[in-house]
Amino acid sequence: MMKSLTDTYTLHNGTQIPCVGFGTWRTPDGDVCIRAVKDAIAAGYRHIDTAAAYGNEESVGAGIKQAGVPREELFITTKLWNAHHGYEATCAAFEDSLNRLGLDYLDLYLIHWPNPIKFRHNWQETNAGSWKAFEEFYAAGRIRAIGVSNFMPRHLDELMKTATIAPMVNQIFVCPGYTEPETTAYCKKNNILIEAYSPLGSGELLANPTLQALAQKYAKSAAQVCLRWSLQMGFLPLPKSVTTSRIIENTALFDFELSAEDVDTLSNLKTDFYGVAKNPDTATW
Repeated sequence: MMKSLTDTYTLHNGTQIPCVGFGTWRTPDGDVCIRAVKDAIAAGYRHIDTAAAYGNEESVGAGIKQAGVPREELFITTKLWNAHHGYEATCAAFEDSLNRLGLDYLDLYLIHWPNPIKFRHNWQETNAGSWKAFEEFYAAGRIRAIGVSNFMPRHLDELMKTATIAPMVNQIFVCPGYTEPETTAYCKKNNILIEAYSPLGSGELLANPTLQALAQKYAKSAAQVCLRWSLQMGFLPLPKSVTTSRIIENTALFDFELSAEDVDTLSNLKTDFYGVAKNPDTATW
C-alpha cells in the first residue's frame, strides 16, 4: 500500500519509480511552467513528466534546476515525438531533449504514439528503429528505464518482434469510467506498469454526481478521489495543475482508502464526458 508521494512501484528491470508523477501537458513554456515545477517539487513530488511535443522541456529543466533538489532524488520522464521515429531521428531527438532539459540522463524515455500519420505506411519498421536506439541508450546508462505511450496490445506485439528489452511502462488515458480493459490486462500480464495521463478525465468528469457523492463521503475533493482510485487500481497517475493550491491538494492521497465497492463503482462510472483516448491508428498527428 502506497503511503506517500515518494513510495515507488518497481519496474521489471528493478528501477524504482515514484507512485505519483507531476504532469506538464498543456503547461505553456515559460515562467508559468517553471513555477509549477518548482511548486510541485516543493510540495513533495519527485517524479516529473514532460514530452518534446509539449514544447516546455526547457522550462521543466529550469524548474528542476531552480528547485534545488539533488538530481538523483528526482525521476524525470520525456517522450519521443511522432516526427522523429526511426533509428537516426530518434538518436538526434534524444540528444535534443536532454539538452533542452539540461540533463545528462533520463529516468524514463517513452515513444509518445505508436502509429504517427507520417509513418502510417511503415509504423512497425520505424518503431523498431526507435526502440533499437532506446535500447542502446539504456544499455549505455543514459536512460534508466524505457517505455511507450498510447500503445495498444497490437502495437506492443509488433514491437516485441524485434525488441530485446520489453517496455517497462505504457502511459495511456485511464480514469474513472474509462479503464481500457484490454490494454491494462495485457500490460499487467506482461509486467508493464500503466501510467495514467489525464487521470482526472475532464471538467465534466469531476462534476459527475456519483463522483461528487463519493468525494463528500470521504471528505475529499473529486480530484483526490480520482487519483486515489488510480493508485488502488495499480496505476501511476500524472495529475497536472499550474495552481499552487491544487498542486498541493493533489498530494493528499494517502490518508484515506476507497472501499472495494467504491473502486468498482468508479471503474464502471457512467459518464458523458468527451475526454476519451484517441485511437492511435486514426489520430491525425
